[in-house]
Amino acid sequence: MSLKSKLARLRPHMSLGDGEGMQPPVQQNTIEIPYLKQWQAENVRPFYLDENYCLIREVAYPLSQRHGLYCFKDFISAVKMWNSSTAHHPLSATGHKPEDLFFFDTETTGLGGGAGNTIFLLGYASVSGDQLVLRQHILPNPGAEVPLYQSFLERVNYTTLVTYNGKAFDWPQVKTRHTLVRDHVPKLPQFGHFDLYHAARRLWKHKLDRLKLSVVEQEVLGIERFDDIPGYLAPMIYFDYVETKRPDGMIGILKHNEVDILSLVTLYTHLTFLLCGKEHSQSRRESYEVARWFDYVGEKTEAKKLFSDLAGGDDLTSLHAKQALAFQAKKQHQWEQALELFQQVADGNGDDEKLTAEACVETAKIFEHKQKKLAAAIDYSLKALKLVQQLEASDWRTKAVLELEKRLERLERKYSKFPG
Repeated sequence: MSLKSKLARLRPHMSLGDGEGMQPPVQQNTIEIPYLKQWQAENVRPFYLDENYCLIREVAYPLSQRHGLYCFKDFISAVKMWNSSTAHHPLSATGHKPEDLFFFDTETTGLGGGAGNTIFLLGYASVSGDQLVLRQHILPNPGAEVPLYQSFLERVNYTTLVTYNGKAFDWPQVKTRHTLVRDHVPKLPQFGHFDLYHAARRLWKHKLDRLKLSVVEQEVLGIERFDDIPGYLAPMIYFDYVETKRPDGMIGILKHNEVDILSLVTLYTHLTFLLCGKEHSQSRRESYEVARWFDYVGEKTEAKKLFSDLAGGDDLTSLHAKQALAFQAKKQHQWEQALELFQQVADGNGDDEKLTAEACVETAKIFEHKQKKLAAAIDYSLKALKLVQQLEASDWRTKAVLELEKRLERLERKYSKFPG
């Protein structure tokens, strides 16, 4: 950026001797933008800066608009749920207003990290009044990153990012590219960050082979894409656009990115309803995974309530819930309760040999160390060994067999001296 250009940008912030601010000069734009009318038909307008430009698309949706399972107004309800909840959780919006969150996604020239990977599309959506407003900032050529980041950062006044794998990819890439132009654009703000990929992995890895957003959309959120451009084609389409300037392919990428961002709103809403117990169609397994998550983050009371609600059944989820309650009781030195629950799992008819074997081992430990009933400890250790030996070969199986054989050898030596 030339000194003349820098002075021109600073001039609006200088004051006259009479104390009145100067009006910014009207910029005369002589840049000819190819296919501008076609862009304008797609709600795209140019953003000019220092004899360069980027493109910005803006679309607004009424909050009554449905995207998959929910309308966007349900997101407002989700934020209200968190603000009325006493539970602490990594996805909690407690203390936030709906306007504080913005749902963010990028498109890049590659999937790798580093300075060689360029972001050519910055997209986000946020609530504004009675609408959800989506904006996309488009890089028309690799030399236009200053107007791209200027146009993006001068509008960002939000509290929390909501992304899908954005902690590992999108935002680190923004930081990398921003470093290259940081002398010419505003600083990156400090955000909170809700990464919904990790939430999806916790709740649905048991039923989804892949956890791409498009898979979660279809299998969980009830979202169908039509005539969608696959994400892996985006870099090739962008390079073709840079060469030919024809916007047709890029418009397809904008629509793909738009669905990604709108799906983040639906996904955050759905996750909130699940975590707050307001999603009536959630499965028992989903409820169990929610309970496990609360337990993991230290919300033991909330987790215990959810586990207890699930433990009354006779399915595999019920056995998992009983096992979780047993471990909670063990940590609190409630040995009688822990033993009863571990035995119920060990003696149950579950199809999870690993779960049952673990319960047998825990039962044997309590019988040995707390009840001083060595014969019972041996019986449950033998049952655990037989179950583990039935499992497919693995490092875990090999280690478990060795540990159980050592346990049995030790128990039998103790029993020969102190039968009981």
